[in-house]
Amino acid sequence: MLVVVKSMKNPRSALCKTSIMAASDIFNAYGEKLLSTDSSAFDQLLLQLLLKASQDKKFVCEEADKSLTAMVNSIAALPLLQKLRGFVNHGNLRVRAKAAVSISNSVYKMGSEEIKEFGSVTLLQMASDLLNDRLPEAREAARSIVLSVYEAFTENEKLDTEEDWQSFCQSNLSMIQAQLMIKVVSSQ
Repeated sequence: MLVVVKSMKNPRSALCKTSIMAASDIFNAYGEKLLSTDSSAFDQLLLQLLLKASQDKKFVCEEADKSLTAMVNSIAALPLLQKLRGFVNHGNLRVRAKAAVSISNSVYKMGSEEIKEFGSVTLLQMASDLLNDRLPEAREAARSIVLSVYEAFTENEKLDTEEDWQSFCQSNLSMIQAQLMIKVVSSQ
């Protein structure tokens, strides 16, 4: 992974694109095993992919997006969310947006039990931060996260889901965040 990261940092676009393609192959081949290896190597690879996905060079950006999708599809959502979580507050707007999309894709494929295991409140807090982001891509990903959490919340509820959702949000989030979550679900 460290060699792939080094190649991604190379200014030559063709080499960078090839190393991103190699990262996709690594995700498809090793999947979960990558998380049991050197954690810093995976973190560096993830950061480089997010940086490359947010570049201006379209063909590098597209390949990095494909690689991020391969990562989401080949690694279990819970450990991947732990890794992606730190990028929600990254200084680079585009990195935040790409991380938000990957988080959204991971949450979308999770079941209600996995969402509860990770923490519905944690996901809603991440989403509320992203709902105020300057990039529409991050805001749309945040809406998707909120809707996935809402679906998991209402899956087992037999009562008035609107009122239960509202009280759940108000008891676990700040008033402004709770209003945002209620607005997202009601506007769906």
